[in-house]
Amino acid sequence: MADEPDEPERPDDDGEHFDDAELEAMLENFEEEFHEGEGGAGESADPTGDEPSFEDELEGLLGDKAKAAFICTRLNSAELLAAFCQISDISAECIGSEQGAVAVVHNLDGDGPEAAVKDLTKVVGGLSGLLVVNRADKVEATVYYDGQAGEQLPPPFVFPSLAPFVEDVMLGISTVQDVLAQSDDVVSSDAMGQTRAYGIIAKHTHMGGGQPSIE
Repeated sequence: MADEPDEPERPDDDGEHFDDAELEAMLENFEEEFHEGEGGAGESADPTGDEPSFEDELEGLLGDKAKAAFICTRLNSAELLAAFCQISDISAECIGSEQGAVAVVHNLDGDGPEAAVKDLTKVVGGLSGLLVVNRADKVEATVYYDGQAGEQLPPPFVFPSLAPFVEDVMLGISTVQDVLAQSDDVVSSDAMGQTRAYGIIAKHTHMGGGQPSIE
């Protein structure tokens, strides 16, 4: 049989088999080629700044780890949403948009996105959030309020009311990294301490005549 390019060498017909070390080396080589094919170096990073691993990509395909998760709100400030995320102990990049601020959730493992939106809407009374998540190329949109899941909505129905990049990322037209790089209004909840977060909340509350702008 003719050798095929870029395929690992097959065992000879004399009965020789790959040992564990050889198999591990092959897997590592495949992982390197996989990342090179995706564009490889530095620019292809997740929202936390870490290079996605082969295990992360595999979990995303299997649904064990979400490919992307957004908490969409009607808040008029990315800074305010980041402050709310900080006091709710949520790691996220918050992006401002005309349709409302959106939190890009960092914890995509298991039910991490659901836990994040539950905490956010429980800690911040009166704030509702729409969780839009992609797991194994299945997109779901669920309303949360007061720490509880509410109605699940058809994504095509809600996309027109959300920031355009939400649909683009969920459908694979663009990536989270693209959106973060192109937006000029991104605030990280990890970049502020709780003292600053409460100061931001107080500022927006006073500007809003006693109530934060959550609608």
